Amino acid sequence: MSLLELRRAGLTGRLQPLDLTIHRGETTVLLGRSGAGKSSLIGLCNGSLPSDQGHVLWRGQDLKRCRPEQRRQIGTLWQDLRLVEELTVLQNINTGALGRHSMVWALRNLLQPPEPEIGSAILRQVGLSSDLRDQRVSGLSGGERQRVAIARLLRQQPMLVLVDEPLSALDPGLASDVLNLLLHQSSCVISLHRPDLMHQFQRVLGLRQGELVVDAAPSAINESTLAWLYSED
Repeated sequence: MSLLELRRAGLTGRLQPLDLTIHRGETTVLLGRSGAGKSSLIGLCNGSLPSDQGHVLWRGQDLKRCRPEQRRQIGTLWQDLRLVEELTVLQNINTGALGRHSMVWALRNLLQPPEPEIGSAILRQVGLSSDLRDQRVSGLSGGERQRVAIARLLRQQPMLVLVDEPLSALDPGLASDVLNLLLHQSSCVISLHRPDLMHQFQRVLGLRQGELVVDAAPSAINESTLAWLYSED
């Protein structure tokens, strides 16, 4: 079953028109040099960068015309995490559920966060202690912040997860844990600077100078293909 379809979709000056279908249950890694267009492709897929040519379809419907509750079925973890520094860990996690609740629930989250037991369970799921629940995000380490952002994503319960460079600031052990958490999501597209990790995914997409030039299983990609993908010429 296809979730997301790009039909000759592109961004002038960033991404050349491309055709791409993301299937439910598929784990996909996005590779390419810095500036190749990986972040732009993620923005195209979640609608934060509207396509200026072609079409982006979410479950068969034009993404531009989808209702907010439909668009929230796509979850994104950006490289800068986009946590709210002044809020507590639990308040940040609960922001992932705002789309399923009323304005009253959202206001409660700012005063006395609801459903703390759900937040505690998700914290344990990402390997953090529930004791962090009431701590402000501003006091957390980089690795803890990364996991809180993933916990917020789990609270959102998206059908498709898009992730932009989640491992760049992490040590190898923590990077492995974070990647395993993300790969347990039902469907994901993860941008990485780590081609050595591509065999943990089912599918590899490669971007070069704004063009989609690789779409294959990891087993079909050799060292010469990777060298060309990351070359400057």
